[in-house]
This record gives sequence, C-alpha cells and structure tokens, in this order.
Amino acid sequence: MGARTSTETKPRRNRPTAHKANRDDWNMRKTGGLQILTACQLVDLDWLAHGFSTRPGGASELQLSPGRRSEHVLNLGFTDWDGRRNVLRNREEFASCLGAHEMRLLALRQVHSDIVQGIHSAPSESPLQGDALFTREPGMLLTVQTADCIPILFADTRARAIAAIHSGWRGTLRRIAEKTLGRMRMEFGTRPEDVVVAIGPGIGGCCYEVGHEVAKEFASQFRQAREWFEGPFTAIAAGDSDPNWLPWLTMAPPGHAPEPPRVHLNLIAANRAILVDAGVRPQRIAVSGFCTSCRTDLFFSYRRESETGRMMAAIGIRGKSQTKRKAKSER
Repeated sequence: MGARTSTETKPRRNRPTAHKANRDDWNMRKTGGLQILTACQLVDLDWLAHGFSTRPGGASELQLSPGRRSEHVLNLGFTDWDGRRNVLRNREEFASCLGAHEMRLLALRQVHSDIVQGIHSAPSESPLQGDALFTREPGMLLTVQTADCIPILFADTRARAIAAIHSGWRGTLRRIAEKTLGRMRMEFGTRPEDVVVAIGPGIGGCCYEVGHEVAKEFASQFRQAREWFEGPFTAIAAGDSDPNWLPWLTMAPPGHAPEPPRVHLNLIAANRAILVDAGVRPQRIAVSGFCTSCRTDLFFSYRRESETGRMMAAIGIRGKSQTKRKAKSER
C-alpha cells in the first residue's frame, strides 16, 4: 500500500473499490507515546493544526474480552466503560500532539444527522447537537468522534475556513459533506475548488455489510449508487430479494429459513463521489485507505467489537503567534 507507517495494511477481503487511496499522501507520526495520522495536503498549510487519532496509548484501560488482559488505549469519547477523568486526560494529550493545546476543543453531541453547526464565537459549555462543525475563528479545535463512521476534514485555502464532519450511512445518504460545503459557501464565500479534503479512517467496503433497507435508500437518492455496493445490489434495491416473503413456500421448518441477502457498502467512495459532484477537485481529496474493522490494532471498530472506544478527527486554525512558532520550529 506504500504508507509511511511501520505497519503494513492488508484488508481482510480483496474487494474492488470505486477509488484507490494513495497512502503516500498520508503520514503516521509517533509523538508523546501516541500515533497520529495526518494528511500531507493539510500539513502543508502552516495556519492549520489537524490530525486523526488512533487506538494505541492513552490513559484508558479497555478489557479486550473476558479472561484476557486489558490494553491501554486512547479513548476520546465518554463511554460507559471509561472514566471521565481518563477521557479528558486523553483529549489533552491528543490536542498537545497536534500542537493545539492552546485551542478550545469543541465536540458535538452526534446524532447521525445532516445538522451542520457554524461556530462564530466560543459556545456555552453544553455541547451542540449535530454531525458537522465549521468556522474560520482561530483558536477553536473542531472535532468529530468515530468508531467506524467516516471522519472528514475540510480546509478552504482561500477564505481560511475549516470544517469537521461525521458521516455514517445516514449522514452520507443525506449528503452532509455537501451540505457543509453549502453552509460555508453561504457564510464565507467558500468555493469547492478552493477546498482541501481529508477523508480519514472508517469502515471499508470490505467489511461494511448492510441490508436491503439501506440499499433501497441509496438507490432512491443517488443515480450512481450501484458503484458503491458489492453484491446483489440491483435485486435488493428493487425490493424483490427477500427469500422469506412467503415462508411457507420454502418448505423449511421454523427457524431454518434462508438468510436475506446482504450487500457491502463503501461509504468512503460514496463520500468522495458526493464531494467531487459538489465541485471539489479530485486531486484535492486525500483518502487514508484504512479500514477500522480490518485494523483494530490501530483503530476502534464498533461494528467488529461492540464495546470499544472512540477516535477523534480534529482541525483548528492557529492564531498568528502559533503560526509564527510553528514556522520557527520547522526551520
């Protein structure tokens, strides 16, 4: 795969995808005992701090399974199994590794929606509800939490505006990434051709199995939806693929009816296509290529593990003094 990381990535199954990630566009760096994934196109913007967290390190202790040892992980979400103090400590460490310890970390109460929140001043202590944040205010570290859903970061290189987006299948279906671009255009004059995009680690088409309800929803909303699915998509989307619609005709005893057919959905390819259709230049979209379900050594996966932690994707605009310090440190 050609990534700048010490661990080679091998997907669990070899399935075709709509877009092959260029892993040379990404860097996995170790700092402060943590591993942070960054997109090179965003690293090149000295007015930005950004990064995608990974699993190893941190103050949280996660029990792998009954009877097995626990592991220390960088859990950045408030979960039932972890203590608030651990999560806050992890968030401080993560922000410090990004060089964003002076910024105010903003997190949403995510609800798998298409709600986009604009940040124009420091909000109250209560977290905003939604699944995308955007701003051009310095000193705000915008974050979204994931454990399979797709994290997306925007940087408008002309207007110097940024966004962080959480896109699961519902958010993708509702085009939350495109709607975020639209809000930025309305408020800041953002043009899609000026935007650099980093699509971080999420569950890949190799592992994300869905049923006919999801396939039908996507078929109703996207003319190119077939390109994002592997399996009997056409039959499922047409609604004639349930083998149990007349169970007495199968002559199978109760509990032995055939399983309904399933398909695999590539959310990463879907979000990339939505952004290209919205006017973002393909060469300005960096895709990490990591599948969270394949790589639970590096990432959390709710689909594979059920009880697990949360990663964060973060982006913030540096103040003038921070930008000068960063430039001096790189000389």
